[in-house]
Amino acid sequence: MHLARFPRYQLGHFPTPLERLDRLTEDLGGPEIWIKRDDCTGLASGGNKTRKLEFLLADAVAEGADTLVTQGATQSNHVRQTAAAACRAGLACHALLERRVTNQGADYEAAGNVLLDAMMDCAFDFRPAGLDMNAEGQALAEDLRAQGRKPYFIPGGGSNPVGALGYAACAEELVYQADARGLKIDALVHATGSAGTQAGLLAGLYAMNAPIPVTGISVRAPRDRQIANVHALAAQTAELLGVRGELPRDMVDAHDGQVGPGYGQPTDEMVDAMLLLSRLEGILLDPVYSGKGFAGLVAMIRQGRFRKGQRVVFLHTGGSAALFAYGHLFNNQKAA
Repeated sequence: MHLARFPRYQLGHFPTPLERLDRLTEDLGGPEIWIKRDDCTGLASGGNKTRKLEFLLADAVAEGADTLVTQGATQSNHVRQTAAAACRAGLACHALLERRVTNQGADYEAAGNVLLDAMMDCAFDFRPAGLDMNAEGQALAEDLRAQGRKPYFIPGGGSNPVGALGYAACAEELVYQADARGLKIDALVHATGSAGTQAGLLAGLYAMNAPIPVTGISVRAPRDRQIANVHALAAQTAELLGVRGELPRDMVDAHDGQVGPGYGQPTDEMVDAMLLLSRLEGILLDPVYSGKGFAGLVAMIRQGRFRKGQRVVFLHTGGSAALFAYGHLFNNQKAA
């Protein structure tokens, strides 16, 4: 792929660890479970958006931007990491936060990621649910441009072909780590939302001819829509990489069984899965993304989708800062 062709602004701690989860593997009695620790990327408590922002921030700097503009849900991990990236580069940051979740208590709009946004001097405004948030963000960028600023707009999740290069790089990193250990990976599972992480992984694996099946556990969209979104972005990313041939649609696998009542809405399965991993391995997930992604993996193992003798990697996309906006879920209570 020769990713050095693309400008990159160093933000993260790479490579992130690839660890075997011995106690979880024994407890579930199925495949050998490994975890790729992208919660350890290091930027403002880490997370998957750091990889995308290395390429997006470099593009912004190359364009002479003085302000990053982006959007996300109230407890957006992406907004938090974008604000941190702006601090590192000496840029301003403006964000729009969509009120997709309104039933999680009085502190929801002040704790967790929102607190960290404020600490990093990110200017943010709230928007009601249901708007075209990328269009809202682009309109904000135009307003700032009219005021004499030089904004650079980053779509929600950093999910465009430039941002997805970050997960093409992750695919390359993971394959190198697995090869160095003699580890044959039978499946890679992760939470999928704005599509950039899964799309980048697929584009990178396709470019390397590395046949590792990737399963995304949707946190918002129905299965068919998520597959379409991921495939479209994966194909665009592969084209940007210069890969010959169209990325096959049947490479894209997504499941929507963990969405529950909706984006950011807790489920008992998510709470139980998060407690399982924290109490067996001391690893913290988040209630919106990685918690539901991990719940999907646990469900697939218990359903017999993966069996003994196989090796499955869970990609931890980070987000534990959001725990402090959902603390009521983990005080021996059930979500439903």
